[in-house]
Amino acid sequence: MKIKSILVKSIAVAAMSVTGLVVANNAGSNTAQAAIVQNDASVVTVNYVSNNSINVYNNYENPVATGQTLASDTSWKVIKTAYDSKGHKWYDLGKNQWVRAKYVTIGYHAAATQTQTTAQASTQAPVQSQTQNTQTASNTSASSYTSNASGSEASAKAWIASRESGGSYSASNGQYVGKYQLSASYLNGDYSAANQERVADQYVQSRYGSWTAAKSFWQANGWY
Repeated sequence: MKIKSILVKSIAVAAMSVTGLVVANNAGSNTAQAAIVQNDASVVTVNYVSNNSINVYNNYENPVATGQTLASDTSWKVIKTAYDSKGHKWYDLGKNQWVRAKYVTIGYHAAATQTQTTAQASTQAPVQSQTQNTQTASNTSASSYTSNASGSEASAKAWIASRESGGSYSASNGQYVGKYQLSASYLNGDYSAANQERVADQYVQSRYGSWTAAKSFWQANGWY
């Protein structure tokens, strides 16, 4: 698991060079060339409270709502960012699932008056606060968990575990922990085998839809 990131910023600039592309105001108009830009932040939080959720779109150049929504006060990993031809900033949360930057803020922000909720149709597992009490997290986790993965799904899951950690629940690499090298923030202080299995299934289901799809992504990119 690796994270790309971005920063919200207006496009009232004359020109900006990004990965071989140039975003620039056209002479005599307020439009700009659509382009993907360098990422500057790893996590964003939905802050649009009017309808308690925001829409997810299929791309940033000619956006069409996918029918998915993200709830206010939920936090999400950012994969990449782009400006459209009108100068609006967009974030890709993975697999071409885009949201307008104006509806989110950078970083994780705990809800002031309510517990963080998951999106109505998740694009990925929500980022969790790393400041929660680890003992509480451990106590609230079930002592056992049985994965529903079987057949090709179980095989793909085992394949990823082998590549990520050699199948070791105690493996660690910086912020990535355990058999499936999950972000420590995902595990929320509970590094038990049961919780690693549970969170890995949740992460893969929400992000890829299946372990076989996650394996295909891993084979193409070297991570998942």
